Amino acid sequence: MPDLTRRAAIATASLATLAAALPAFAQAPVGGAAWDLTDLFPNDAAWDAARKQALAELPGFAKFKGTLGTSADALAAALSEQTKLDRTISRVYVYASLKADADLRASANQEKEALATDLYTAFGEATSWVAPEILSVGKARIDQFVAANATLKQHFDFQLADILRQEAHTLSPEGEVLLAGTSAPFSGPRDIREQLVASDIPWPTVTLSTGKAVRLDDQAYTLNRDAPDRADRKLVFDTFWAQYGKFQASLGTAYLSHVKADVFTKKARKYPTSLAMYLSSGNVPEAVYRALVKETNAGLPQLHRYFELRRKLLKLPDMAYYDIYPPLVQLDKKVTVPEMRATTIEALKPLGPEYGALFAEATAKKWMDPLPRPGKKSGAYMNPGAAFDVHPYLLLNLGENYDGMTTYAHEWGHAMHTLLANKNNVYEKTNYPIFLAEIASTCNEQLLAAYMVARAKTKQEKLFYLGQQLESIRGTFYRQAMFGEFELLVHDKAEAGEGLSGETLTKLYLDLLRRYHGPNVAIADTYGSEWAYIPHFYTSFYVYQYATSISAASYFARAILKGGAKERDNYLTVLKAGGSDYAVDILKRAGLDMASATPYQAIIATFKDTLDQCEALMA
Repeated sequence: MPDLTRRAAIATASLATLAAALPAFAQAPVGGAAWDLTDLFPNDAAWDAARKQALAELPGFAKFKGTLGTSADALAAALSEQTKLDRTISRVYVYASLKADADLRASANQEKEALATDLYTAFGEATSWVAPEILSVGKARIDQFVAANATLKQHFDFQLADILRQEAHTLSPEGEVLLAGTSAPFSGPRDIREQLVASDIPWPTVTLSTGKAVRLDDQAYTLNRDAPDRADRKLVFDTFWAQYGKFQASLGTAYLSHVKADVFTKKARKYPTSLAMYLSSGNVPEAVYRALVKETNAGLPQLHRYFELRRKLLKLPDMAYYDIYPPLVQLDKKVTVPEMRATTIEALKPLGPEYGALFAEATAKKWMDPLPRPGKKSGAYMNPGAAFDVHPYLLLNLGENYDGMTTYAHEWGHAMHTLLANKNNVYEKTNYPIFLAEIASTCNEQLLAAYMVARAKTKQEKLFYLGQQLESIRGTFYRQAMFGEFELLVHDKAEAGEGLSGETLTKLYLDLLRRYHGPNVAIADTYGSEWAYIPHFYTSFYVYQYATSISAASYFARAILKGGAKERDNYLTVLKAGGSDYAVDILKRAGLDMASATPYQAIIATFKDTLDQCEALMA
């Protein structure tokens, strides 16, 4: 069922900003996690008892099979029991996953997480018949049930409407079973790509100007692409992308097999395009995706302007693709976690007293594990899996610097979104879609950046904060939109029956790189193989949501900073809506049409304003 899939995905992925690995920071003092898991279960024995009880109760859910169309009360009873199981199993999973992530070396905790994952899988299997049976009952009768039953109307009306909406793309029971069986073989292209990159490609070793020898695999490339010495950066780029290029035929075959699987599935489910199929799960119109691509291209002159500013700040004679990662300005300023909290509280005051009081209260509690230490999972995430009954938990690996503070503000933005959604909705309508998920976190980042710029004491400090904001927009808006355009081009060509290969993909991607970066950024032909480095392409039509989210966040942040209580409260209605409606409709009620040019023009305007401030300081 859609709600289970979404909630399970959040529990396992943990709204991790895709859990992007952070750089290695100084280790925290030796000790355990800073969060308090006894809020979930007092001890491991209580957790195991809850797990076993839930597992024992799952077979009993079958008693509802065949009853959903008999009466409104029968449907309400079945869905209420499903919710009860979901809440228990979510809590069981969150406890196990947090313990596992706190120390990856503790095998007992990894085993607990595996048991909890198995429980979620069993839950999915035990309830897999619900949506098909609801469809067999039919819209007319389900609508009658909802009108007649208060529980259905209050808790399950949106969920039921969402299941019925997809009736035209749902196959017969036999067809659904057959299509479900394609999951494993269709994951083959991703598995092949991962295997090639992890073990089969012989990654070359280069010697940097410092005398350090570096074996250039994916991780080493990420750590060395911003090397201070320009010749080192060029060496890293030239060597790394040339090596990917040698395997473009095999990697191209893997990715194109994934695309062909998309084309097969969209035909089986009777969608006009692969894009329409993937957007359908959240009821997002294709016009949203295409407006993003169109307006991003219209805003490319500002991106080209940024690269010229970057050239000047780095004091380079010219600009190349390997110059896009070094920081524009260095700022060696330590920020402790208590200072992050105090600064963020001040920066978020434009969001009003209700938000501020809830933020101050939540951040004072033991809901967070903030600092890196040996054995702890890398990255950063907010886990909302048990937030309705307990509270959200946050795993962070903060560096004691501005980057760490932006991560702090970002992840607490997710937590605040969850708290406000939970406070204003029944459980079944708290589960906000991924399309909305990054708005609250990114809006916090933008408010923090505006606060820091306004209070910077020196020209150098102000340029640092402005540069960080520019780079955030470049990486999250422009770059993700470029990825989205690449996916759209490839799928459109595949659906038109055009022949494609790894070499074709490299040419397509290289053309995009050069268009997005402009005529004054030198991009070698070998850099076109970068498409093969992006694993997100195997989760089709996903990354565009980073670009749409930062666009919406920029729109709301600009309105809040230039407006007053009305603009603030309008934004907060989006967070409070949770998962009570489709994301595009929630935003439209707040005055933002994601299928229009408005949100994308807003972030480009923010980018332009930031460039203007930098150029004025430099002048």
